[in-house]
Amino acid sequence: MLTDIEISQQNVLEKIEKIAETAGIESQDLELYGKYKAKISYEGLAKIGNSSRKNGKLILVTAITPTAAGEGKSTVSIGLGDALRLIGKKVVIALREPSLGPCFGIKGGAAGGGYSQIVPMDEINLHFTGDFHAITAANNLLAAMIDNHIYQGNELNINPETITWRRCLDVNDRALRDMVIGTGKTAAKMPREEHFNITAASEIMAIFCLAESLSDLRCRLGEIVIGQNYEGKNIRAKDLQADGAMAVLLKDALKPNLVQTLEKTPALVHGGPFANIAHGCNSVIATQTALKLADYVVTEAGFGADLGAEKFLDIKCRSTGVRPDAIVVVATVRALKMHGGIAKENLAAENVTAVEHGFANLQVHIENMQKYGVPVVVAVNKFATDSYAEIAKVMELTEKLGVKAVLSDGWAQGGAGVTDLAQEVVAAVEQPGDFKLLYSDDIAIEDKVRTIAQKIYRAKDVEFSEPALEKIKKYEADGYGKLPVCVAKTQNSISHDKCLTGAPKDYILPVRDVALFAGAGFITVLAGDILTMPGLPKRPAAEKINLAEDGQILGLF
Repeated sequence: MLTDIEISQQNVLEKIEKIAETAGIESQDLELYGKYKAKISYEGLAKIGNSSRKNGKLILVTAITPTAAGEGKSTVSIGLGDALRLIGKKVVIALREPSLGPCFGIKGGAAGGGYSQIVPMDEINLHFTGDFHAITAANNLLAAMIDNHIYQGNELNINPETITWRRCLDVNDRALRDMVIGTGKTAAKMPREEHFNITAASEIMAIFCLAESLSDLRCRLGEIVIGQNYEGKNIRAKDLQADGAMAVLLKDALKPNLVQTLEKTPALVHGGPFANIAHGCNSVIATQTALKLADYVVTEAGFGADLGAEKFLDIKCRSTGVRPDAIVVVATVRALKMHGGIAKENLAAENVTAVEHGFANLQVHIENMQKYGVPVVVAVNKFATDSYAEIAKVMELTEKLGVKAVLSDGWAQGGAGVTDLAQEVVAAVEQPGDFKLLYSDDIAIEDKVRTIAQKIYRAKDVEFSEPALEKIKKYEADGYGKLPVCVAKTQNSISHDKCLTGAPKDYILPVRDVALFAGAGFITVLAGDILTMPGLPKRPAAEKINLAEDGQILGLF
């Protein structure tokens, strides 16, 4: 059996100008990164955005709670895009860029798998067009300017103990979580604690993915709150005059990246916030561009529907007015069996009872998505070990909820294995919808968190730490009370506790801290023991990655 990278490397790619033509993008509006990757210029974006063409239908792909067995959300998203083209629809796929953290860690990349991939897979999963590096540089420029301002006399009277801005790096590195900087004789006036985030969790990444234009980007960058002065007044990036230089570092990165699937479907791959510690959606610019280009746009939100999809709907949709026309919830028999109590090493054996027990997890996600007033379809992502009886049980239980479940076999067959799902999605987007947000802007921050905890996570209540309550009180006093909230928690459970699989309920959600992302336009809420800088596993994937004599990459998934 071929690995993902072997399948990718055997594929004959189409020149990116041809892919652009398929999407309706003029070649003169491309900025080439080799033969098979390009960015769309600002002139091209303006043409597309000003087109009188009606926006296409938006399909949001999400999933059940992740397990070690894998769900294949990106694989289904890509396969669905290819399948929609096979049945005669004009399609553009809009996905996130992979972070180097999971690539060299344990999770793997984010370019799909098997015969449902975006390519060139190796380049997309590694440096791609340098967007993550630009975000890292802009983030760390602001950090450097903060410390330099204090060193050079501190005209803004910044209180170093209040600085909340963190440096970042796009690598899993637990050693950078907590440290002391400024200890050298000439480094700074005084040492202070510092904490790194992974780049995908940086507020710059969130701003990058929510900005709708260059001017919006700069405005959002300027609104970043980095700390307070000794009188308690907020200090912003624009007070340090850092917003212009940061925007300059990001101006080329903000242009969406165009690539292709194995079957030559156009794909815009742009931005990459994690969904467990950030808002988990690709860039607004890429999504809006895709909607102007295609009749059907397939996008995804990271991890389970309790994370990425909730944030897509309550943050991205709230901010931009974008609305999904259908939601696809991806599930696998293997993952349902794990939620039903079966160990990973025993998943190959048929166990319909475990599927039935684990179905409670899928049911929660279906019910949660239905609360937004959008038609829901379930994609059962097929694995070779799935039995007919197990698949039939998922179909039966799903239909009892009034939702259609369709088998998807894009990993093995590409778009041809997903045409049944494509037909069901086409039918779903034509159903009447009544999109609504989960909560209004006007309720208190605590009540927004409580609404998500009770309606999406099925918690009994929320317990806030005293420091979290103090910060919330200040945010509301400073005029940030209308912002939505972005909960950072484990992806491995609907709850805050990774050990609570299946469908936990009636527990207390502990909120240990909150953070203001004023530029991005939301409040980040840290629940349980979630970390914003992951660590590497005992045997990181990086150990298996190598380079052949001819320059070919080996061991990448």
